[in-house]
Amino acid sequence: MPRYLLSIYQPDGPMPSEDRLADIHRDLDALNDELKAAGGWVFDGGLHPASTATVLRPGVGDVLITDGPFVDSKEHLGGIKIVDALDLDAALGWGAKLMRATGLPVEVRPFLGWD
Repeated sequence: MPRYLLSIYQPDGPMPSEDRLADIHRDLDALNDELKAAGGWVFDGGLHPASTATVLRPGVGDVLITDGPFVDSKEHLGGIKIVDALDLDAALGWGAKLMRATGLPVEVRPFLGWD
């Protein structure tokens, strides 16, 4: 069965209110339960702010290590979900449910070698 990465992008800035976060977590729990019941859940997780990132780059004979996200951007990767889906349409359906649960943009991409 094909495997897909659902990437959640969130804008830089303050976190939503506690009430809004509680709603998001409730909706995400319901989505995870639905995915598990359908046999499509593989893995998911949220990420700390982009400011906590460390980037490794190739250097001349060494590894260059820098603080901060890979790119300077107004939005960053906020979390991921990995799902098994019958096809791209099914993966897009899960992505749409994730987008509605979080209120954030979601990118859907297939893994190589899982189709």
